Amino acid sequence: MPDSTGPGGGAAQTALDAVQRDPGEAITIARRVLAADRVDDDERSTAERATGLALRELNDLPGALRHLRRAVRVAGTPRTRALAQMSLGYVLANAGRTGAALGAVTAALPQLTGADAGRARMQRGVVLHFCGRYDEAVRDYGCAIEIAQREGDPLLEARARNNRGLLNAHRRAGGGTDDDLSRAAAVFHQLGLDLAAADARWNGGIATGQRGDIAGALRCFADVDEEYRRLAVPRPALLLDRFELLLSVPLVDEAVEVATVAIDELRRRGMASDLAEALLARARAALLAADLDTATRAAAQARDRFRRQGRRTWAAFARHVELRAEFRRGTRSAALLTAMIRTADQLDATGWPDPALTTRIEAGLLAAACGRADRAAALFAASAGARRRGTAPRRAQGWYALALSRRLAGDDPGADRALRRGLAVLDRHRTSLGATELRAHSGAYGQELAAEGLDVAVRAGAPARVLAWAERWRANALRMRPALPPDDPDLVAALTELRLVSSLLEDAVLAGRPAGALRGRQARLEQRIRDLSRRAPGGTDVVRPPGVRRLAERLGPRVLIELVAHGDRLRAVLVRDGRASLHDLGPLAEAVNLARWHRFGLRRLVTTGDTAAARAGAVHAAAALDRQLFDPVRRQLADRDLVVVPVGALHAVAWSGLPTCAGRAVTVAPSSTAWLAADRREAPTGAAVLAAGPRLPAGWAEVHRLAGVLPGARLLTGADATAEALSKALDGAGLVHIAAHGRFRADNPQFSTLELADGPLFAYEWERVARPPDCVVLSACESGLTGVRPGDEVLGFAAVLLALGTRCLVATVLPVPAEPTIALMVDLHRRMRAGARPARALADAQRAFVASGDGTARATAAAFVCLGAG
Repeated sequence: MPDSTGPGGGAAQTALDAVQRDPGEAITIARRVLAADRVDDDERSTAERATGLALRELNDLPGALRHLRRAVRVAGTPRTRALAQMSLGYVLANAGRTGAALGAVTAALPQLTGADAGRARMQRGVVLHFCGRYDEAVRDYGCAIEIAQREGDPLLEARARNNRGLLNAHRRAGGGTDDDLSRAAAVFHQLGLDLAAADARWNGGIATGQRGDIAGALRCFADVDEEYRRLAVPRPALLLDRFELLLSVPLVDEAVEVATVAIDELRRRGMASDLAEALLARARAALLAADLDTATRAAAQARDRFRRQGRRTWAAFARHVELRAEFRRGTRSAALLTAMIRTADQLDATGWPDPALTTRIEAGLLAAACGRADRAAALFAASAGARRRGTAPRRAQGWYALALSRRLAGDDPGADRALRRGLAVLDRHRTSLGATELRAHSGAYGQELAAEGLDVAVRAGAPARVLAWAERWRANALRMRPALPPDDPDLVAALTELRLVSSLLEDAVLAGRPAGALRGRQARLEQRIRDLSRRAPGGTDVVRPPGVRRLAERLGPRVLIELVAHGDRLRAVLVRDGRASLHDLGPLAEAVNLARWHRFGLRRLVTTGDTAAARAGAVHAAAALDRQLFDPVRRQLADRDLVVVPVGALHAVAWSGLPTCAGRAVTVAPSSTAWLAADRREAPTGAAVLAAGPRLPAGWAEVHRLAGVLPGARLLTGADATAEALSKALDGAGLVHIAAHGRFRADNPQFSTLELADGPLFAYEWERVARPPDCVVLSACESGLTGVRPGDEVLGFAAVLLALGTRCLVATVLPVPAEPTIALMVDLHRRMRAGARPARALADAQRAFVASGDGTARATAAAFVCLGAG
């Protein structure tokens, strides 16, 4: 933060004092001073300085530098010149010219005494902070605080504390960080410096996020962002703080977007120092997204800028990203190993312990791959110490390093214990995240640990242990009781507004009217809803995955087959009659490719009709996928009902379209743990609910025919079928059937929609249902699709309902034609009313429907899957 206090004429000093309160007002006052007839040199210098610092607050760096250089030139006394040099140094650092910045501030120091000297020491601390010379910066901040206390200058003390608190937050140094920031914010508030107070509170959010309290940091950022909007002061550099928080979850796609926006904005404003950091941010996000070319290119650009700016510490950070990208490409060389070790040491020495830890672990893996076991063991041992301190992801990395060390020594049982300890740390961390979206994305952190544990179990040929490891990582968000979102009128209002805007947007598109403004408004509302929903508090318990024995007790004669990705192979753990067996199903990529062709063939039958080519393509893909998945286990399956737990890439398979599953009761679950919990859950006994959305005449006909099958059911049609009415009707219902247009949002599944009378109903909105319905049938296109995140975490309508406690969901994984679907749905409900379980009722209804139709009927029937308990 700049200093805006110093000598000068009365009006000029008033302008300087207004910088942190209202930069626009400061500029107006300063211009009046400069336009006056009689202005002495010091007063002119102070007015120019006020203008320059205000322009810095408004992110106009070229303008700020012009006025601050003028302030140095026109100053009448050494003291005024030194104060102008001090401010010039601060803005030069922002512009990436750290050498010139340090020279300007250091040259000012001998000319200043008392509180002025304290301000100069603080400004030099800021420049040293930019340079990555953190220990020196902390010393200068501490010296400035001592001078401020001696001179009785609370404003100087608050500014120095704010800067020191921010630096320690980034370094995760603790030790009074919160005290520094809270005391600074309090003083700024007392002095009426609203902008400075907002900056200090924002820095408090950074400190909260660095401690691992993601929800708390999000709440802080959202509150302070409102204050920035009120003050009408842009803060593009704060996008980088938001990026750090997003990456810590990690919300990779959103982090990529924020980094891209930051680069464009900072480049436009000439903020060279922050621009270099934004390029590094883009590189880090690209690395997590496995976009290695972008990661390498952006990291190299950032490193070049950091070097020109004299920021060697930051250059080492950028180099770390380049080296990790090279390692991920498959490079295995002694030169890369040497570079990684050297960079890890540089990062540790200059206050970047987390990237140093990651680089050191990957260097250990590289050393092991190059046959240098001793070097690998030393690197793993050095990294294992991280398991005792720091944030949850850091401690989990430490346990991962210990496990690698033990595996290297041939101690697989010890490695297994360490990996379980690491995942337990992440489980506890996940309970602190209340929002479903945050929990789902946080699965990325357990990926390496789970893969290592799974490898240990597979190589041991232990099917029960393979199942246990698959369940420890798979769909973990569903192993926790969902946190009911708090009553938040802002969130309700935002969702209501989004419903209106989405309806207006669709009307505009259909009418061919310009829709750019509505799309922008929709995007802003979606971002606000994401921010508000992420504030939900955590604190829920973790359900332990069941063993084979507990699963077998509930399965009875059914067979459970859990698919597992092990490297590039697809494996299956099959549980039957109390025993588990492990099977190799072949290349994972081949199964994924066949599943895509199968979906393509079925979609083609639905959308283009029953042609010989379309039918042949679907049949061929179904037969090939069926052979790969079921030939190795066909004898164990016999003719029994199935519970299938797919890997993420196979969640959208139309299972009944495969020969082995046709006519068989098949239940699909995100995990064995989720299936068992759903199967054991008590069913609510409320009245059935039948709802039909607009622009779907067949949906209206469908629910009215179902009303004859389900006497006493509550009907929601026409204007009565609103989002609020349906959400309320879900609460405690025994059965809910919805016939409506559906839209799955792959970019953010929580914004998937069902179209109702007053606009779209979003998946977000059902998270507030206190007593979930027992069984839900969604007769809507692609309503059963889910967005899959690392750890086979699922998002979307299906995930929300299963997480809430709905026992069973019948939904579609493909588009379905409206008219033919009516007969299938009526038959399904007749069979369920007669006492058949949903999975059996669906299988029998599908078989009868296919027997009476053509290839299109076969594809329509196959589109429906039974999720949950079945």
